[in-house]
Amino acid sequence: MSKPISSENIVNQKYDRCRRFADFLVKAGVGFGVGVVASVVLFRRRTWPVALSTGFGMGAAYADCDRLFNPARIPGTRIITQVEEEKP
Repeated sequence: MSKPISSENIVNQKYDRCRRFADFLVKAGVGFGVGVVASVVLFRRRTWPVALSTGFGMGAAYADCDRLFNPARIPGTRIITQVEEEKP
């Protein structure tokens, strides 16, 4: 049988996943790239598309971290609690 995992280890694993700088950097970088392309192609080299899409990328990284700690925020998810057994 496997050894039970303590709740502290579960929280530490989730916190380590949220602290990954690479996830934040990749999502913000993708947003930055999309903003640069949109700025050059569609908006005559204005700066607001770059800032907006970089913010979207950072927000996506934050939302992923938030979903790890609060799974009830995922749309369509139900949290099922254990029902106490009735005493005869």
